[in-house]
Amino acid sequence: MKAERYLTGNPRMDETSCSLESVKKAVREYEGVTRKHSIGEMTKALRLDAPDVIASFGEDAAVIRHDDEALLLAADGIWSKLMEADPEWAGYCSVLVNIHDIAAMGGRPLALVDVLSLSDEGIRDHVTAGMLQACSQFNVPIVGGHLHPDTPYSVIDVAILGVARLDSVIYSHTAGTGDAVIAAIDLDGRVHPSCALNWDSVTMKAPERVRAQIRVLQEIGEAHLVTAGKDISNPGVIGTLGMLLEMSGKGAVIELDAIPRPDLKAHGIGFEHWVRMYPGMGFVLTAKPGHVGEVVRRFASVGMTARAIGHLNGDRNLCIEYGGEQASVFDLKRESVMGIVNDSCGLRS
Repeated sequence: MKAERYLTGNPRMDETSCSLESVKKAVREYEGVTRKHSIGEMTKALRLDAPDVIASFGEDAAVIRHDDEALLLAADGIWSKLMEADPEWAGYCSVLVNIHDIAAMGGRPLALVDVLSLSDEGIRDHVTAGMLQACSQFNVPIVGGHLHPDTPYSVIDVAILGVARLDSVIYSHTAGTGDAVIAAIDLDGRVHPSCALNWDSVTMKAPERVRAQIRVLQEIGEAHLVTAGKDISNPGVIGTLGMLLEMSGKGAVIELDAIPRPDLKAHGIGFEHWVRMYPGMGFVLTAKPGHVGEVVRRFASVGMTARAIGHLNGDRNLCIEYGGEQASVFDLKRESVMGIVNDSCGLRS
């Protein structure tokens, strides 16, 4: 099956031509960001108090108290555009993004279940092949689910269960004023041939390497080296940081030059394109300044590039700096990324 790039953006833009305004516009208008806005209405409609639920909406995974452990529960659906372009990569990503959600919480992924809706048996074979590749590579099994074999559309949704020590969960809402912002990304990869806004740094890696990259987040959480974190998802590195800041009620100033990136010209993409990409293996974290060096070292030990890219403040404004100038991307006092600004999200920590 021939796969076509389903989101192309402007992959030929020269890196040196980027400006504050072009980056701001690229992030704010990107569909990966704008489609997050309706989350808030869902949280208002579905919230129900439960004594053992420590954290829920707005986190990468719900945190459920179970004796002295935390059960981590998450689910993700894959964009229909990706399913149409490359069902095998869609199947792989359906597993990958869920594993990232557990890792971002400092947890260990245990098992997955899926709901597969199909209009074509041929698509099924490609989707399941991708899912099996990811499950084998990361050693996380699919243990059940549900199949709709006769729908007029093809969609894959996956849920995951993970576990963490209750005292070492990495949340999104616990970043503090003065913390450093750290971006950690595996730069050893490629622009995926079927999706120009996906950076594939995983499919070519040995299982031992990708499992170590997931495990390092658990080790960082257990060592209490970070104050908050999220996996970099469809909104890209800046949009994901906006989501974290919204949860924590904080602002930040980040240096565009400091964001880890590969040789963009060699890959035929520009900086505005890079900051919108799903990075395959990437996380945004916050840490006390004294812990930054150790966090960077631990990511480097598993082949990931981590750098401090800015710092947090209390003004609830995400600003970017470049060329000695500064611009606001999200003023979280007046707007939100997920639609849950000023919302407690059911947090109990």
